[in-house]
Amino acid sequence: MKDFRSRVEGERAYLLRYARLQLRDGHAAEDVVQETLLAALAGEAGFAGRSNLRTWLTGILKHKIVDALRRVAREAPLAEEEGEFDALFDQTGHWREPPSGWEDPDSLLQQKQFLAALERCLAGLPQKSARAFMMREHLGFETDDICKELGITPTHCWVLLYRARMALRECLQETWFSK
Repeated sequence: MKDFRSRVEGERAYLLRYARLQLRDGHAAEDVVQETLLAALAGEAGFAGRSNLRTWLTGILKHKIVDALRRVAREAPLAEEEGEFDALFDQTGHWREPPSGWEDPDSLLQQKQFLAALERCLAGLPQKSARAFMMREHLGFETDDICKELGITPTHCWVLLYRARMALRECLQETWFSK
């Protein structure tokens, strides 16, 4: 079996990509990855091999990201953003023009190129929308927790999530599904 330290360090690039996607700040991402690697090395005895090393490290990283997001939310308020996507839906709430190519999203998520396109689309979102989306979809925050962290109302949170999803849909439609 490989040396634990070298296996952990071998996951650094993946963890850094994940953290950059979540935090949208290279320095903050580097900090949380370093904290993750230190925690993993210190907690080597806690890793009994019951799960994949990357999965275990990602779990640690998620907690470090949540802590970093909380620090950032306490330190600086974020600007509001604008944009409406109501024109995409009819009166019944259904898509006017359904997304094409979304028949099997689970297999698409397995593709590296799709993940790269998703990362580019996430980077194009307004900061507050992106943070709300990442907190909800990637970190599993509940609406109340997102509201507390971002200093917003539940209604505003739902609007941010809605806008983020619509912008991601539009971006992915243009950059990925229309290829």
